[in-house]
Parts: sequence; C-alpha cells; structure tokens
Amino acid sequence: MSPLEQFKVVRLLEIPMPFGMDISFTNCALFMILASLVSAVLLCCALRKRTDGSSSMSHTAVELIYNFVVGAIESNAGVGGLRYIPFVLSIFLFVLACNIIGILPLGFTATSHVSVTLALSVVVCASVTVLGFNHQGLHFLRIFLPEGTPLWLAPMMVFIKLFAYLARPVSLAIRLAANMIAGHTIIAVIAEFVLKMHPVLAPLPFAFIMVLIAFEIFVAILQAYIFTVLTTVYLSDAVAGH
Repeated sequence: MSPLEQFKVVRLLEIPMPFGMDISFTNCALFMILASLVSAVLLCCALRKRTDGSSSMSHTAVELIYNFVVGAIESNAGVGGLRYIPFVLSIFLFVLACNIIGILPLGFTATSHVSVTLALSVVVCASVTVLGFNHQGLHFLRIFLPEGTPLWLAPMMVFIKLFAYLARPVSLAIRLAANMIAGHTIIAVIAEFVLKMHPVLAPLPFAFIMVLIAFEIFVAILQAYIFTVLTTVYLSDAVAGH
C-alpha cells in the first residue's frame, strides 16, 4: 500500500446536489466532527468537579491549555485580546485534536489536507480583518504602511505588506498540512519496511517506529501551538495595531 493512501478522502455518504456540486460526507468530515466532539467532551469533563475536591486529569490538561492560550494572547495581542480567548482556545483544541486523532490506529488526519487547513486559516485571517476594522475603522489600514516610511517608498511598501497579509492564510495552511503529511508518511514507509523484514531483524526498526510516533505526537502538539501563536500574532494587528 502506498504511504500516501492514508490521506485519501473517501466518500461515506453521497449527497446529490444540483449543478454538479459535491457535498458528500467523507471520512475527512467525519474525523473533523470527531475532533470537535473530543474537544467539547474534554472541556465538559474539565468543568465537572470531583466529590473529593481534587482536580481530574482533564481539568489539569485544560487548565494548562487555557493558561497557554491566555499567555499567548497577552504576549502578542495584549490585555485587549483576552476577550477572544474562546476563539483562540477553540482553534487550538480543534487543531490539536485533529493532529492527535490522525496518529491513532485507523485514524485520519484531517489537518493533512490543505483544503481543511486553508479553510481554517481563512477563517482566522478573515476574522482578524473584520475585528481590525471593527476596532480601528479605516486606521486598520495603517498596517500596510508603517509609520515613518518615506513617501517615495510608500507604494512598494504597501504592495509588499498587502502581499504578505494576503499570503498569511496560505502560509498557515501549508505549514500545518506539510508537517502532518511528512511525519505520517515517514512512519508509514518505515512500518512497511519493518513488515517485510525477517522477524529476527524487525525489533530494532520497530523500536525506531515507536520513537518516531512519540516524535510525531510532539510535532502534532507543536504544530497546534505554532498555529495558535500565529493566530494571536495576527490578532494583535486587529486589537493593538501598529
């Protein structure tokens, strides 16, 4: 089986639509729903209190995640960005859940598809743009022309800044999807190699696979972390401006 077979989108339910539109329910959609449910269940479990007053593992995990999100927002967007904790927290939990679920047996990594990560990135960047105009009005456009820019350099600076701004969702999407694809593909290739080896020689590569899986879990968490931090950095443009 090809190492890329694990990323194949399969139709689970055909939904006929006029004009040739295809909105069939796929395995990708299924695992995104599953990731959303896992995130919701984790939050619900964290809100439940034990009878003995001690903290559960879910409560501790969510508290760590919450503190990270608050710290990231305060560091990049300032205190004014704290009102958007639910938005940033939801993004982190969803991306993290998608990444982790993809590592599990029979799992599917929705975030390995650029269509998914690009949609998520567009939502983030579009939200930041709307918030920017909501908070600052037309002054939000100042992010495209830094203060003190010489007049003769202004057109080029506006072009560069605008291009970089429009490229944000693309870079966010490709970074996340590429890292997920790379890690899963390497594990699949080595696993296929181990299956074809003599049983006597298999333990060493198998142990290496376990190390790779542990590293892939680290990468899954790291990519969710990076995606979230960049979201707060972009949020700072809307809340604080330049």
